[in-house]
Amino acid sequence: MPELPEVETTRRGIEPWVVGQRLHATKTYNAALRWPVQSPDLLNGCLVKALTRRGKYLLFEFDVGTLIVHLGMSGSLRVLEADTPLLKHDHFEMVIGESPRRLIRLNDPRRFGCVRFHSVDALEPHPLLAHLGIEPLSNEFGGSDLFRRSRNRKVAVKNFIMDSKVVVGVGNIYAAESLFLAGMRPTVPAGRVSRRGYDALAQAIRRVLANAIRQGGTTLRDFVGSDGSPGYFRQYLYVYGRGGEPCRVCETALKETVIGGRSTVHCNNCQRRTDYQPPVDAIV
Repeated sequence: MPELPEVETTRRGIEPWVVGQRLHATKTYNAALRWPVQSPDLLNGCLVKALTRRGKYLLFEFDVGTLIVHLGMSGSLRVLEADTPLLKHDHFEMVIGESPRRLIRLNDPRRFGCVRFHSVDALEPHPLLAHLGIEPLSNEFGGSDLFRRSRNRKVAVKNFIMDSKVVVGVGNIYAAESLFLAGMRPTVPAGRVSRRGYDALAQAIRRVLANAIRQGGTTLRDFVGSDGSPGYFRQYLYVYGRGGEPCRVCETALKETVIGGRSTVHCNNCQRRTDYQPPVDAIV
């Protein structure tokens, strides 16, 4: 599933093509995504003021409102030439710009993505965005916030940092990698992690996400960036998807377990405590 680095990679790739350009038309080829596609005609002719990201949502901002796009489990949003033939799983597109015009096309094999509109006149935040937690790359994110939110929480720390109401965009891949970098076992109850432990974990989350963005995200199966390129962070994975293989740091066989219905991999040797000095300095 595209996580924060993949969505941010997509945003950065598309932004130069859309911001300051007019949306001439939208075309829906299959409205039956996770929710029915919403693309009102009032957007036609409007200028794209900004393209931002909130968690895993891309926000195309217009004077009249915001078009909210989610890539779902397997989606990608690509910049294409105007005469590009449709592919099997192309469901929605925007016609953008002048001389030449470009297509911003959503391809989503599993159809778990969404395209929704939020009017500028709406009194409340859109329900998809209203309860999202803090952005992990923002200045406000840090160990103190995680520590405060975790008190008396019995849920495993891995599931805690994957909760979008706590912090957004830290999906399964990046939670596993961050916990490894922080030397923290994923099964530790969130409420037992110390303030010092959360300081280390917050720093690890920042470093892992930043590195993943630099590498264009992680391509495991379906994800490609806005130009069709895969993400290369897979080459930098220390634990995710490597159950039974030797740890890249200590060569101990990595252990694979299931936490909250999701597979996770960790190193029993490198991930032992909630307060420690990080065992890895290679992730920059």
